[in-house]
Amino acid sequence: MLTLLPETATHAQLDALYRNHHGWLKGWLRQRLNNSADAADLAQDTFVRVLLARTADSLREPRHYLATVARGLVIDLYRRRSLEQAYLEALALRPEQYAPSAEERVLILDSLLAIDQMLDGMGERTRGIFLAVQLDGLSYEKAAARMGVSVTTVRKHLAKALLHCLMLEEA
Repeated sequence: MLTLLPETATHAQLDALYRNHHGWLKGWLRQRLNNSADAADLAQDTFVRVLLARTADSLREPRHYLATVARGLVIDLYRRRSLEQAYLEALALRPEQYAPSAEERVLILDSLLAIDQMLDGMGERTRGIFLAVQLDGLSYEKAAARMGVSVTTVRKHLAKALLHCLMLEEA
């Protein structure tokens, strides 16, 4: 789509970046993943990120930048697979008649990934307080006792967590 192209990065710059580095990046990913299909997908996703980030014209060390973007995508891939495996293991413990449909599984997994990403952006204490109050249903006083902090600290961290959630929702 032409409207995604920044004014500063031309078709020629993007084309040159892709032609000069796509094969290298795919090989680099294949070595790390031991999977050609995943490597091809992540190489493509890396170039989509570069296109959307509008950075093709200002890269001094394109391979370093591409590898950094690709590393993040590899981490996301492993995180997704780990979460999916944990979900499937939990699902296997349920009686078959209560198992969700394939469509429901995809929706649940997508929701779990979104929650995981949201929680990952919080600090450890903030995340612990948020989960204690929101997931475990603890009062501020009980959460404070569990975490070994004051009720004021619980309020402060919960406000921080909720603000973080709202900002992600807006994005």
